[in-house]
Amino acid sequence: MNAKYKATGLRRQVPNLLTAARIVVIPVLILAFYLDPPLSDWLPLVLFVLASATDWFDGKLARAWNARSKLGQFMDPIADKLLVVAVILMLAVTGDISGVHVIPAIAILCREMFISGLREFLAFRNVEMPVSNLAKWKTTAQMTALTILLVPLDAAVVPGLVLLWVSAVLAVQTGWVYLSTAMPHFREDAP
Repeated sequence: MNAKYKATGLRRQVPNLLTAARIVVIPVLILAFYLDPPLSDWLPLVLFVLASATDWFDGKLARAWNARSKLGQFMDPIADKLLVVAVILMLAVTGDISGVHVIPAIAILCREMFISGLREFLAFRNVEMPVSNLAKWKTTAQMTALTILLVPLDAAVVPGLVLLWVSAVLAVQTGWVYLSTAMPHFREDAP
């Protein structure tokens, strides 16, 4: 094998490695919440921002290098969901998401589980459900809301919670769109 082929092979794996890194960082991110301050104040934020950035980079690199893969299509939304779910749960544990603001958090969590099940059902039927542009905006809104909520400053709470509600509305809306798209495949005679 020549060096050019090896570089191309490695280049094709970089987007998937970035996606895998987003999953691998989750246990470290959770543990960071239990460290002593100031590490517990800032390290979860830093890890979440870095992990969130891999979502942008893996897609950008996959498109730029023509390195899209079935594995990447499968792993990318799962990595996003795992990261978002883990941080929402930790923010609820710490009390940063509480009271009425648990409602959008639960809406987001339920949507993520529902869509995962829907994707699994459709995969069983050999039907692909690509990520919509609105769902990408939903993910961006969620990650931005959680980033703001992770900032250990009182001034960040209100904007973070407002954006959490916005991202919950987007989550419900995109969930409905995916469900509507999948409905024909629920018939027993559907392929």
